[in-house]
Amino acid sequence: MTRDGGSVAADAPSETNEDLRWAIRRLCEAFPDEYWREVDASRAYPDSFVKAVTEAGYLGMLIPEEYGGLGMGMGPTSIVLEEINASGGNASAIHAGMYTMGTVLRHGSEDQKRNYLPRIASGELRLQAFGVTEPSAGTDTTRIRTTAVRKGDRYVINGQKVFTSRVQHSDLMVLLARTTPYEDVDKKSEGISVFLIDLHDASESTRLTVRPIATMMNHETNEVFFDNLEIPLDNLIGEEGKGFRYILDGMNAERILIAAECIGDAHWFIARASRYAKDRFVFGRPIGQNQGVQFPIARAYVQAEAADLMRWRAASLFEANQACGPEANMAKLLAADASWEAANVAIQTYGGYGFAAEYDIERKFRETRLYQVAPISTNLILSYIGEHVLKMPRSY
Repeated sequence: MTRDGGSVAADAPSETNEDLRWAIRRLCEAFPDEYWREVDASRAYPDSFVKAVTEAGYLGMLIPEEYGGLGMGMGPTSIVLEEINASGGNASAIHAGMYTMGTVLRHGSEDQKRNYLPRIASGELRLQAFGVTEPSAGTDTTRIRTTAVRKGDRYVINGQKVFTSRVQHSDLMVLLARTTPYEDVDKKSEGISVFLIDLHDASESTRLTVRPIATMMNHETNEVFFDNLEIPLDNLIGEEGKGFRYILDGMNAERILIAAECIGDAHWFIARASRYAKDRFVFGRPIGQNQGVQFPIARAYVQAEAADLMRWRAASLFEANQACGPEANMAKLLAADASWEAANVAIQTYGGYGFAAEYDIERKFRETRLYQVAPISTNLILSYIGEHVLKMPRSY
């Protein structure tokens, strides 16, 4: 089945996309259900999988060739994550490594780009930790309390982040911190800056503490505490006080790529459910012959395909450097809803076996549920559309 978006995609001819799909599928064949089941059961990081993806060059998809990457567009990059999830894997272990570097690429100095991007593309360095969310500042990012105070030739960082994923398997972190107190800015989005943190140096200084958070799915996420952590001035990305805008710039890429993962999940659930519905006989006939079983699977497929069209629309606009905030957010919402619906349909189709670990439905069910909440909840997307697209009063 070809899911390259047809003429909607502006990134590459469809045969190029299909070649990429087959390459990812071949890579994923080395990591079957048993691999992911074992990793999930032990709550381990999929090191061998991440190594294979890195060695194949896929973490450098969005990094320009001049900085050692593949220089591919958003469309092909989204295919990588989609196919990993459609093959039964979990791309959350690598997705931030693809888009977090965008802050450096778009807003970093030339020295920062040449120092970090080639090593990120090669896998020598991993930049897949993103320190934004705080216990008292979730979606209300302007209310973050982590501070970076300039003292001589250093910044001193204090504060706490939460749900910071992949810190334990990353060399670098993009950190959002206030450099001007909230009370002293004219606009609440001002006075926030972005920094690049060397996690190895920070850990050795004992000024950074990481506390893992146990979650319902195998997703490495953490609380991170900064206690007078000193970093060089050169670790500032872009202009001081402009970090909020820099972070917003990267959110569209994040939304599109997460949408692709959800579409991959949806197609995995649909494939498993439809196969089981054909093979499972009850009362002398396949359960898929019953409309009560067949129609929900068919509807889930329709929803996944519709979400896919919006994913490609958003990717096309992103690559054309056109505004794509509404499309990226709608793609994420539609895809997350489609994957969650497909997950529920698969559980219902399998019945009791859907809850048995050996069938993998319950594992993927837990994994895809995350995207109703992260990286942005569906309700916040709806409020964004209501206010910024439909021009209704702000709802919060």
